[in-house]
Amino acid sequence: MNIHNHSARYGRYAGGPDPLAPPVDLAEALDAVAEDVMAGYSPRHALQEFLRRGGRNREGLDDLARRVQERRNDLLGRHNLDGTLNEVKKLLDTAVLEERKQLARDAMMDNADRAFREMQLHNLPASTAAAVKDLASYDWQSGTAREAYERIKDLLGREALDQRFAGMKQALEGATEQDREAVSAMLRDLNTLLDKHRRGEDTDEDFQEFMARHGGFFPENPQSVEELIDALAKRAAAAQRLLQSMSPEQREELMRLSAQAFGSPELMAQLGQLDDSLRALRPGEDWTGSERFEGQEGLGLGDGTGVLQDIAELDELAEQLSQSYSGSTLGDLDLDALARQVGQDAAVTARTLADIERAMQDGGYLRRGADGDLRLSPQAMRRLGKSLLRDTAKQLSGRQGRRDTRVAGAAGEQTGSSRQWEFGDAEPWDVTRTLTNAISRTAAGGGTPGSGLRLTPADIEVSETEARTQAAVVLLVDVSFSMASEGRWVPMKRTALALHHLVSTRFRGDRLELITFGRHAQAMDIEGLTALPPLREQGTNLHHGLLLAGRFFRRHPSMQPVLLVVTDGEPTAHLLPEGEAWFCWPSDPETIRVTVAELDRLGRAGTQATFFRLGADPSLERFVQRMVRRVGGRVVAPEAGNLGAAVVGEYLRAHFRGQAFGDSDWAS
Repeated sequence: MNIHNHSARYGRYAGGPDPLAPPVDLAEALDAVAEDVMAGYSPRHALQEFLRRGGRNREGLDDLARRVQERRNDLLGRHNLDGTLNEVKKLLDTAVLEERKQLARDAMMDNADRAFREMQLHNLPASTAAAVKDLASYDWQSGTAREAYERIKDLLGREALDQRFAGMKQALEGATEQDREAVSAMLRDLNTLLDKHRRGEDTDEDFQEFMARHGGFFPENPQSVEELIDALAKRAAAAQRLLQSMSPEQREELMRLSAQAFGSPELMAQLGQLDDSLRALRPGEDWTGSERFEGQEGLGLGDGTGVLQDIAELDELAEQLSQSYSGSTLGDLDLDALARQVGQDAAVTARTLADIERAMQDGGYLRRGADGDLRLSPQAMRRLGKSLLRDTAKQLSGRQGRRDTRVAGAAGEQTGSSRQWEFGDAEPWDVTRTLTNAISRTAAGGGTPGSGLRLTPADIEVSETEARTQAAVVLLVDVSFSMASEGRWVPMKRTALALHHLVSTRFRGDRLELITFGRHAQAMDIEGLTALPPLREQGTNLHHGLLLAGRFFRRHPSMQPVLLVVTDGEPTAHLLPEGEAWFCWPSDPETIRVTVAELDRLGRAGTQATFFRLGADPSLERFVQRMVRRVGGRVVAPEAGNLGAAVVGEYLRAHFRGQAFGDSDWAS
């Protein structure tokens, strides 16, 4: 086959969602939404913020809104509304000049007649509209002058029609009298149809008959009388805003000139009737607005009306992109209008953002609670926890001197199946599967026979085991005002999520309780803690938190109690017998006494305690050191960004206490 006989043309795909486009990647959106939720935003607000900002390689709604505003500013800054007046004045000047030339060279003309005509031309009013009117009955001697003058009436007629029906100015250029009569007949029938519609007397047959007769005037191809009215009303309202945007002098000139359109006052009467009907049928359109044009490029009436329509469309797009109205979604975006006004790439971006918004809900990452508000779903929490745990694993593996050793059989009895190794796994390796994976990978990669076999983490598989109950773990997290004000709020939540995911997926036999303590303490599920907004209530009631921890440990008497306390301040509140919280700053001695007493009680029950001290407050350092000495615990003083790795590392250390897990000492 001769390939030179065939050719192909390639261009941008513009037929809706690209069938070859990859699926929407929600990882970045989920991470961003979750981060904002942990910072105190509602999931709905967090999703809106992500869509406004966009992603690392994608524009957001704010970028699209900026482009819309730039387009609007360009239209106003580039144009002015003198186009029709200047064109009429140019034709008038041409007609007068050609007539004067003819009068000067016509030797056969009576001198008195010549003088009278020259006087008429010399005394024309300064107003273009008045001059055109005065010359309506003038007997032109020059054929060129007469033609230029007739073109004024033709131009005004076409511009008047172009204001209401886009494209009429070009379509009627060089039109015959028969063409003009067709327009006049269309206007008469249109006004009759709209008048019947206003009275509720029209039928679908009336509309179909009208379109069969005059459909060529309406390239929009409306499918009903309502669609027809919508299209006409938008254009007519833009025409009114165009007049309102003119100076009073411009507006007066054009109104006086309009009477000369096609030399037919009937035309303007029909258009006036049309405007009245459309204003009554669509009062919600903007019939009184105006814009300030400051450019140098003159616009005719029809083109100016089109620009006002563009500006109205841009304003609608700006409102849609703002998403500030009740019930707004990105499904409201008019992608065709966005492509038309800003470019196809903007429409593609908007469609992708809409897909992300829809997929975040339809894909199960956001769900509606009983109160109707959006919340992160359990599926989203699991995915987020997995991501945070993976980050934590990287931090742990980067510690100098760290040995990531696992204990054979620590998680329970083997089931006979295996799975790929993940961070936190304590099950023994499935050596056969691991070596098989390494051999297959080496062979697929073209390895040289006899060059040896190297294992990678991706090769490792571990034996599945049935989990045994091992530890009851309490993560006590400080939610006092200082945690939020010092930038520790989000790291605290990330830590809780990572630990929760580790326990719920890799150590299912363990039991984890999340307890927050501010002025009071309370047990929370992971969804509640993730969505908890920053609290401005003062108070660090560690005493109440320890009471709740003890209650949890007593519910699981056969498990090893493990206490992990994250705090950035000394206790400043304790629980009174009647259940009220007593707050005092600096710390009241009674607050310290009852807090220490409760910790002692947990220590006597064999609790393994670790305090994570955030910040460099010397008094806090002295307090936690005294506390851990009483119960043989540990103190870890991580930076906020390393809190997750520190807590997970201590959990694993406590879990494998006395076994070969790692030999690094992370205590301060």
